[in-house]
Amino acid sequence: MTFGYIRVSTEKQTLANQKLEIRKHCKKHRIHIDQWIEETVSGTRSPDKRKLGELINICKSGDTIICTEISRLGRSLVMIFSILEKLMDKGVKVITIKDEFVLGDDIQSKVLAFAFGISAEIERKLISDRTKQGIARARLEGKQIGRMAGQKPTKYKLSGKDNYIKRRLNAGVSKMRISRELGVTWLTLDNYIKRNHLMPRNSRPGIR
Repeated sequence: MTFGYIRVSTEKQTLANQKLEIRKHCKKHRIHIDQWIEETVSGTRSPDKRKLGELINICKSGDTIICTEISRLGRSLVMIFSILEKLMDKGVKVITIKDEFVLGDDIQSKVLAFAFGISAEIERKLISDRTKQGIARARLEGKQIGRMAGQKPTKYKLSGKDNYIKRRLNAGVSKMRISRELGVTWLTLDNYIKRNHLMPRNSRPGIR
């Protein structure tokens, strides 16, 4: 299938111009759009929280996504490269009209994806450096960064999962399995159970 993807950031912008550009391109190259995906949402928002995320999930090998320019996919190189990487892994071709990019399963596409990857890595490094500089500057100004020494966190990764943990323990499920289900280490789960007294009274401590 061939999908036409259109995105604008605000309701003041129009989707019509992008659709017109895609239609002109398809007419010139004799391409038929099977389905249009249109949304009004910021490109800084995670693809999983956009229609784009749904599109990525339903696309199959051999499908094509056409958009007017690569910035329609996202506002940062890191996000754009992550999206392109997923699509290329699935064997989905991406065509951007203004940029004249055609990303598929060929050498040129892989070289272009490699270039995107380097750019994304540079951007990640710059963001990391800016963050470190900001923290250092805040500390020089006497601002508290993070928890104070000896201060316990107010929220844990397993916060709110007490009932689930209790049910699984009462059902005889091992801590090892529960920890895998919750995406934490066995030690993290064990400490949380002890700290919140979640272990059933008739059970004995241990890895189980």
